[in-house]
Amino acid sequence: MKFTELDLPEVVMRGIADAGFTECTPIQEKTLPLALTGKDVAGQAQTGTGKTAAFLVTLFARLLAHPKETRDNHPRALILAPTRELVVQIEKDAQLLGGHIGFSIQAIYGGVDYQKQRNALQEGADIIIGTPGRLIDYLKQKVYSLKQIEALVIDEADRMFDMGFIADLRFILRRLPPYDKRQNMMFSATLNQRVMELAYEFMNLPEKVSATPEKMTAERVEQVLYHVASKEKFPLLLGLLRKEGMARTMIFVNTKRETEFLCDRLNANDFPCKVISGDVDQKRRLRILEDFKQGKLPILIATDVASRGLHIDEISHVINYDLPQDAEDYVHRIGRTARAGAEGKAISFADETGAFYLEAIEEYSKQKIPVEWADDDLYVHDFKRAKPRPKSSAGSGEAKGKAGRGSSRGAKPKPQRRPKQQGGEKAVSSPVPEDGAKMAAGEAAEKKKRRRRPRRKKPAGEETPS
Repeated sequence: MKFTELDLPEVVMRGIADAGFTECTPIQEKTLPLALTGKDVAGQAQTGTGKTAAFLVTLFARLLAHPKETRDNHPRALILAPTRELVVQIEKDAQLLGGHIGFSIQAIYGGVDYQKQRNALQEGADIIIGTPGRLIDYLKQKVYSLKQIEALVIDEADRMFDMGFIADLRFILRRLPPYDKRQNMMFSATLNQRVMELAYEFMNLPEKVSATPEKMTAERVEQVLYHVASKEKFPLLLGLLRKEGMARTMIFVNTKRETEFLCDRLNANDFPCKVISGDVDQKRRLRILEDFKQGKLPILIATDVASRGLHIDEISHVINYDLPQDAEDYVHRIGRTARAGAEGKAISFADETGAFYLEAIEEYSKQKIPVEWADDDLYVHDFKRAKPRPKSSAGSGEAKGKAGRGSSRGAKPKPQRRPKQQGGEKAVSSPVPEDGAKMAAGEAAEKKKRRRRPRRKKPAGEETPS
């Protein structure tokens, strides 16, 4: 199906032409005819299949068909996504597809200027794209209202559950107009039971569509698996980088600590790279991504925070330095390459731990990953060691304190506590004789006793003299 076959407004078609789209992808072909008639849709589709364009085109057509009746600045459409990167990507696509429409589009997510986003919401936006956390923050401050939302989109719904956002998601959905007063669209890599329960609770009899191919991974991705010991992963990685001449490469690692360690070692061996993980500042994260997109940075090391929502052209290789514990993440990781009809290569290392995840990954992706055995000359053992990173100020201070307590050299002796003197008197240099101390204590006790002597009780029957 071609986009020209659909009854779309002229300004929307101009945006589609700007994006270079002519024919619908499978998910777009199944979604758009239903959604453009106003029906709710629950779609199952993998990353990179065009679902973002499907719900954006639907939103634009609906908002154009129903002009705004009031003059307030409250949003008319809401798009919810689990990660900042996905929000940024959706906003970029929305600005491209809606470039000729004139709608105000605002992205809301954490890690960037709080007051700037707050002011933008106060000024008003037709379409809001955001992560649940910061949206709830502004909502509680009554910066904006959800009472006039005409269309709702939940993207990567399964990821919302995985990341623990379901309580926040329900908080937002309960503050929207009734489900039959708005159009709802939900997209997920898997429409499992918990996702469909959410759909039936907050959507109006959604039409379930699926565009999942027989193979979950992209067709033009060449996959390779190396069984390798954990200590040999870095020597093999260096050998592959030198042999393959990888122009633009993403390396996925399971933990933040390992990303930093791997980054230091690659930089020490003349392979420039940078890291993206959950606790990297958002401005720095966006700057790193921009350098990677422009080709200034050849290697990007990331955790699964970057496995979804990133659309970067011409990624030649994806390397799973660690196999993911979640089988779905494998599909999303290698989906960063071979996008838009291009070719790519996905290389995975299965060490002693990762081998346990391999069966679930192959079962989910519905294919066996080809195995290759590396020759001995492919391993690089004469690599340079990375310099240790400086310890944080808190950690170094603690270490210094421990060193000072453990060594007498250069350590100041602890001052001895002087015993408190009774009565606030100053200590006398000469010791008090033991007998004298006992006598003084006895006299003090006798005085105390005399002061507290009780009054004599009157005998029973005795009359008081007149």
